Amino acid sequence: MTKSFIENVHYIRIPVRDVNQSAEWYRDVLGLQLLTITEDPFAILKINEGPFLLALVPTPDDTFAHFTIDNEPAFSIGFTSPELTAFHRHLVDNGVKVEAVKEDNGHSYFCFYDLDGNKLQVHW
Repeated sequence: MTKSFIENVHYIRIPVRDVNQSAEWYRDVLGLQLLTITEDPFAILKINEGPFLLALVPTPDDTFAHFTIDNEPAFSIGFTSPELTAFHRHLVDNGVKVEAVKEDNGHSYFCFYDLDGNKLQVHW
């Protein structure tokens, strides 16, 4: 097969315990645009002007949007930010669990956790 039938990623679903509280956190702390909270209920958030969406899905289960490697959490969702240091400070100032900024061959990044313990990464 030389051409994919898939055009792009439309959305990623993230498990949360309280969809309203998490939607507010993603909007207020991460600055994402909250498009709607549906009757299902799902919270649909948009990242800037691109086509990519995040869908927050409520669940009572003890589950995450990340996986583990050698029993350590490994992120599965990575964001970009041209203001990495300022974003790190913003998250710390808002009481978010944040790991230290690391650098690898001129590539800076750090991981942080949402209200439900989903491990996320941001890099530049």
